[in-house]
Amino acid sequence: MGKTKFYMALLISIIFGTAYADEGMWLLQLMKEQHLADQMKKQGLLLSEDDIYSPNQVSLKDAVGIFGGGCTGEIVSSEGLILTNHHCGFDAIQKHSSVEHDYLTNGFWAMNRGEELPTDGLTFTFIARIVDITALVNDSIKAGKVSEADALGFDFLTRIANQEWKKSDLYKKKGIQVQALPFYAGNKYYLFYKKIYSDIRMVAAPPQSIGKFGGETDNWMWPRHTGDFSMFRVYADKNGEPADYNKNNVPLKCKKHLAISLKGIEDGDFAMVMGFPGRTYRFLTQSEVKLRMDDENTPRIRVREARQNVLWKEMIKSDKIRIQYASKYARSANYWKNAIGMNKAIIDNHVLEEKAAQEDRFAKFAKEKNNEAYEKVVPQIDAIIKEFAKDDYLMVATNETFNGIEFGSFFQTMDKIKKAIETKDKGGLEAAKKELLDDYEQIFNKDYDHQVDKKVAKALLPLFAEMSTERPAFYETIEQKYKGNYDAFIDDMYDNSIMSSKENLDNFLKKPTIKAIDNDMATLYSRTKVKFMQDVLKKGNASMDKLQLLHKTYVRGLCEMYAPTPKSPDANFTIRLTYGNVKSYDPKDGVHYNYYTTLRGVMEKEDPSNPEFVVPAKLKELYQKKDYGRYAMKNGELPVCFLTTNDITGGNSGSPVMNANGELIGAAFDGNWESLSGDINFENDKQRCIVVDARYVLFLIDKLGNCPHLIKEMTLAE
Repeated sequence: MGKTKFYMALLISIIFGTAYADEGMWLLQLMKEQHLADQMKKQGLLLSEDDIYSPNQVSLKDAVGIFGGGCTGEIVSSEGLILTNHHCGFDAIQKHSSVEHDYLTNGFWAMNRGEELPTDGLTFTFIARIVDITALVNDSIKAGKVSEADALGFDFLTRIANQEWKKSDLYKKKGIQVQALPFYAGNKYYLFYKKIYSDIRMVAAPPQSIGKFGGETDNWMWPRHTGDFSMFRVYADKNGEPADYNKNNVPLKCKKHLAISLKGIEDGDFAMVMGFPGRTYRFLTQSEVKLRMDDENTPRIRVREARQNVLWKEMIKSDKIRIQYASKYARSANYWKNAIGMNKAIIDNHVLEEKAAQEDRFAKFAKEKNNEAYEKVVPQIDAIIKEFAKDDYLMVATNETFNGIEFGSFFQTMDKIKKAIETKDKGGLEAAKKELLDDYEQIFNKDYDHQVDKKVAKALLPLFAEMSTERPAFYETIEQKYKGNYDAFIDDMYDNSIMSSKENLDNFLKKPTIKAIDNDMATLYSRTKVKFMQDVLKKGNASMDKLQLLHKTYVRGLCEMYAPTPKSPDANFTIRLTYGNVKSYDPKDGVHYNYYTTLRGVMEKEDPSNPEFVVPAKLKELYQKKDYGRYAMKNGELPVCFLTTNDITGGNSGSPVMNANGELIGAAFDGNWESLSGDINFENDKQRCIVVDARYVLFLIDKLGNCPHLIKEMTLAE
């Protein structure tokens, strides 16, 4: 059988399989071929495939989009109202906050459309169309136009995406962007047409004491009592097309929005999630899982912990610094704790043993098939990983360290100034001077504090020296000129360099000299740091390129081995559907976790001395009066969060959790501690999706935020 025919036979076995596992982040475009709705209906779904996704008519898919650059949001009114997580909107909330207008602490509630805040740089993205381009890619490989390895690369995929876009009726339409991506490690390819709106305005956000209640202590934990939501609105031009902010823009008239259920949930109820999961790694070998633990998670944990310790000490001293660094700290801490939990869960859930068992089964399958490529692929992966481990550790340690320090990314502009002086290019010199001013403004923005960043550098630069014997060249300068005194080098760089202050920069720009540039410690740091990071990345990418092709073979073989049970492809921040049920769980012997929490639990956790567990006075007042309105459960308590068995990961934050009728019952915001190995190996018994209950969201909007106009705007199913 030829390669092309073999690939098609394999893909048919993936697509048309009829046996199912609970695990899966499924592709909407394959729902019918995989008979996915039939399986979901057995678990309680009351909708058809076309109700969920249809290329030719309006469906639930049209109410779900990418919020910002890494989360999911859903449309909950015909007027473009977006619901997402508080932690997804956190950057925007922080960006709008100041000591005078501290929306992080106090929350934000727009009382009318005129009070909704334009948020520069924030976008909301709908998926306009999905096209299968597998045959196009395979034909290009067969014709020798592109190698199998290069077909997985950004350049080729961008080229073929643009080629197909130009042929389509969406070419040059407002806000349309195209993206081609591989699936199943390059055994399938799809082209996504995205419609991107750039006028997004902040509408509502609860105080941080609600939206992040429990802080890092409760992060990835159950039971959870976090009101993790925020609301924004999509604005468009008068024709409903994407447009940059303009006071004359109007709320987008959406073709689909989700109704919100007030009917409540019960243990065992059907639940489905639609969203944009970021990355999963379900097809890794045992050696690759070990690499993830030892050479990626371990250095990430160590560097982030050191940086976070510095930031936290400074944040608790000053409201100004707390607001400046709130978002940076939260982003860092989230996956710091995730890495800790993942390493623990890999051991606790016997992931290495399960991967080893799968590899044994695959070896037998390959031998039975007499397939030499399958027989060799795992040992070949293992051999590359053995060589790659040191480079991978260095790559992670390097990125975590030098991306954690904000000062010092301007050597290219300094080199332009130097060249212009050498060549006596007056026009080039003036342009480079202006660029350097822009560099300064980018660094010294409203969310940067030079003294805080200096303290971070004093923590991280010596730590990196402990972690690696391979270092940027500026470490030699520390040893030779500063006698190994890191503090002296850092003080000099942060206090005396050209970019240390506006005064220093202005003095340099009045009379720039090559000598000043060559003697500048920040320029030395910047230049040698960037070169080192580029060299490390180049070495790492060489190994990754080899691994990609081997994974294409391994994934193809695994799908064939598991047929007729279809396997969902790894997540890659494309739209997916997962289905499951509302469900409690037992994390360990003698411990049972209920499937929901209530406001009573918030009060039980209250600790006024701990900023993570402060409860707003108004929320306590509403609790004491039991003033829950129509949002209470039948027993009179107010629901806060609940659990489902849906398969989610980062990127799913903010995703709509829907009932059997496609009505919104909550927004996904977290996974549970016991299953943090789930990105690598799904845990049927323990894997849970943590959801903020839609009734708690509505209660907070109505009773705490005093925004009944927003409630009236939404469609409620009672």
